[in-house]
This record gives sequence, structure tokens and C-alpha cells, in this order.
Amino acid sequence: MKTITRSLIIGSSMLALAACGPEEISSPGTGGDIIIENPAPTPTPGTPTPTPSGTYTAAASCPSISGVSDGGIINVPGGTVRSCVLPSTFTSSTTLSDTPDDAKVVYEISGAVNVGDDADATYESGETPATNVTLTIQPGVVLFGGTGNSYLVVNRGNKINAVGSANDPIIFTSRQNILGNTSDSDDGQWGGVILLGRAPISDCPSGTPGTADCENQIEGVSSGGFFGGGTDNDNSGVMKYFQIRYSGFAIAKDNELQSLTTGGTGTGTEVDYFQSFNSSDDGMEFFGGYMNMKHAVVVGASDDSIDTDFGVQANMQYVIAVQRASTGNGIIEADSSSNQNNPPRQDTRIANATFLQLSDTPDAAAWKFRGGADLSLANVVLEAKGNECIDIDQVETNQTRADAATGSGDENGHPFFSAVYMQCSTPFTDDSDVNAAAVEASFKATSNDEFSGGVASDAAFTSTLTNFVNGTNESAAVSWNPTPFNRNGFTFDNVGYVGAVRDANDTWYRGWTCDSSIANFGSGVSCSASPFN
Repeated sequence: MKTITRSLIIGSSMLALAACGPEEISSPGTGGDIIIENPAPTPTPGTPTPTPSGTYTAAASCPSISGVSDGGIINVPGGTVRSCVLPSTFTSSTTLSDTPDDAKVVYEISGAVNVGDDADATYESGETPATNVTLTIQPGVVLFGGTGNSYLVVNRGNKINAVGSANDPIIFTSRQNILGNTSDSDDGQWGGVILLGRAPISDCPSGTPGTADCENQIEGVSSGGFFGGGTDNDNSGVMKYFQIRYSGFAIAKDNELQSLTTGGTGTGTEVDYFQSFNSSDDGMEFFGGYMNMKHAVVVGASDDSIDTDFGVQANMQYVIAVQRASTGNGIIEADSSSNQNNPPRQDTRIANATFLQLSDTPDAAAWKFRGGADLSLANVVLEAKGNECIDIDQVETNQTRADAATGSGDENGHPFFSAVYMQCSTPFTDDSDVNAAAVEASFKATSNDEFSGGVASDAAFTSTLTNFVNGTNESAAVSWNPTPFNRNGFTFDNVGYVGAVRDANDTWYRGWTCDSSIANFGSGVSCSASPFN
């Protein structure tokens, strides 16, 4: 893990924070042509002027929004749409609206698109107007990355208000996807979405970890992108019912953008009903701060489905993660500070999740915990094809919180597993620092120094899942009440079952998601098809 001070930033993409995941870079994906017809050329004599056909007809012009420019007309599978190019920085609050089918626009993210300017690590009265900007995105809006290194970043002191609906989600995707030139094997065609805030983080090149003077730079950006501070309840906005497709462009080795990246977001930030599809790096990665999330679907991530670091305090419930058979690393990679004694110490809690690791990538344990990270899992079903289930690195990652503080190295009682059911070739990985027996002892313990009263977990479970929906064995499995996990304004539901989806009648994932050969959610919309099909 590398850190970067402000004085070292010279605008080169090589100065961004190095990624946490494995050293791999995915292909930027397939190409595609945007046809600009602004203005339309004079027809060749004897050649009739083509008449647009299909559901969509491009709007006559872009909405009147400060900084938005006309990118011309794009031919899409369902007709034509008008490209409206977003500015490099939104300096005032703005709303991006969907338009009727007979006057369609699509919003282009070209390079870095900033929501406001960075407001620094500490709120100060009289902050400039450009640090109190809210970008509102209405249901049904489609945004696409025009080039590989294109991304949307919400800077500290600013907000996003992107709330779709169950029947009309917001879609962030690639140029190739809107043209209909994508498949279920493509990824890495544009950057992704980044939310930055002023909550505490554990890693910084200077300053005191966990305080207002500790900040860092998010990975995957060439300049700016600072996060961290001392405001626990910082609010970077709300995102609900949204998809991020074909993201994760690599700007350098170990320096990729994720589908959704957060850095130092506070407890006031809300994320719900989120789908990541085919990110070339992680499906989501959280660097410090807080993350409260329900209803998350990660499909086809080439690295990890969930990656956590920098002392994040994460709460998640109702999570589905399905990896591709051809690629993918772990389902969860959890790390803490480069110095385990730095506050805040990472503490991630997940309940009611179903994880399918379809890839048999060598040495890719489904769950990899290291760096003294604290992990608590309850009501989880894991099916890992040909791989290890749990790999715990470093003694401090497998000890109690009390022992971690004193450095005694006692291996007993941490992390916490309750009602966790796993099917994999090797349940526990034998490493030199934490052997398989020690990992198994932690897995079978039903209490630690923070949680007690857990129920037994099963590492010899036989999955009867139908895709990701519970079958006979999952329905019969004993569950645990996860409400002791409650904290930071997040309430875990006591639903009385394991896994993310109770049965065939439980359809919280349907309608706002897209389908693929990797995972079919019954939404009737293909992820690889253009949103303007």
C-alpha cells in the first residue's frame, strides 16, 4: 500500500494510491463507435437520407444545464439518443433528468467529472459555494463513460442524490454498452463512481490516524481525490436503485478504479439497492470511514466482490455476490491499517449474504482477512468451487480485540462467525502465521470478546441453492439474530433465515437489476444489451 502527500502530486496518474487487491490488470474491453451527426451531412445525390427508426428519437438539444455541452446524436440499437457531455466540475447544484422516449438524452462522463471542489478535511463556516454542491440524478437516467479513464467523483463537502426506483433504476455504464457492443465477458471499459467524505481513516502519509488531520488520496485518480477527516456523521449523499456496469479501468498496475469506491464517507451517507456488473477490479471497495448498506448485488467482479481497508466501519445486510467462472479472486478481501495499532481498526459486519465463487483461480480463498481486520459474519451461505473458504493472515487478525490492543498475540475468539454455512474443497487455509487449526477454532467459536450467544456454523455444508435462492438445506439451517451488530445508526433485521434470499417468493433483487449468463435475476433486462435496446 502506497501513500501520497499533496506536495507530490504533479498530475501524473502514476501518483495515485496503489490498489489493495492482487496484482492484475484487466483488458479495457471492446471498442465501439459513436456516430456524431451534428449537423447532419448533405446527402450524396441519388442516396436517400436515412430515417431514424426504433423506440428512441434523439432530443433536439441537451437540457439547459450549466457546463453541459452537446455531444451530438448517437445511433443506438433502439433508435437515436443525444449525448450531453457533463462538465469537468459541477460548481452549483444540478439535476439530471430522464426524458420521454420520443426525445431521448444520455449523459456522457468524459474524463474526470467532479461534483464540487474538495472541501478539505474539516468543515469550516463560509466554505466556498463550490463545496456545497448536490448532483441529483432522477430515475431512469443513463450515464456512460466516454473513455477508459472516465469517472464520476463526489468530493468532500458535496453530495449526490441518485435515487432510482425498483422499475426505473439509474444506470452508469460504458460507451460500448450503450452501443450494444458488449458481452458477459467484457469489463474495464470505463472508471466508475467515487464517493469521498470527511470521516476518520487509519492510513495517511502525515497527521494522526483517526483524526481530522489524517487524509489520503483515493486510488485510480490522477489528481485530487482526497478523503478522510474527523467528521463521523459526514454526508456524501444517497444512492438507491442503481447499476454500475463494465467499470474498473486500470490506469496503472495495481491502480484501478472500482465499480463503486468510497473513501472516508460518514454515517450520513446512504447506499441501498446497488448492482455492480463486470468490474475489472472490485465490485465495491471501501477506504475508511463508514458504510451502511442494504440490498447489494455484485456480479462478475474480476478481483474481489467486496474489498475493505483503511479502518472502515462497514455494516451490510442482504448481499448477493456471484463471480464469473473464468475470472475472479476472493468474495471478501478485508485489510486494516498498515500499522494494526492505528485507529480506527477495521470492523466489517455482514448478515444475510449468499456468495457464489464460480472461479477456481489458484490460491484465491473466498474470504481473505489480514492486517488485523475485524470481521463478523452471520446468516451467510458460501459456495466456493474448488477453492479454500477462509484464509486468515497474520496472528493479529485472528485474535480478540482486547488482545490486539495489548499485542499479546493470543489466538482465540476472533473473527466472529454465527450461522455461517460453507461448501468448498478446503474450508480452512494453512498458513505459516495462522494455521488451519487456528482458523477452524475461530470459525467454530460461538462467542468472542464483543459478541456472545452465536449459533454453530457448518464447514461441511451441502448447498441446495437454486442460483442464489435458498433450497431445502438452507431453509432448514439454524439462523442467528444479528441485531447485536447494530451500530452507527444502522439496524440489522432479524429475519429468521440464512442467506440473502429466503425462498422463491422473496424477490427484493428483481426489477432494478440486470440479467446475464452469470446470474439471472428474472428482471428481463440483459446487462450486456444496450439500455436503449
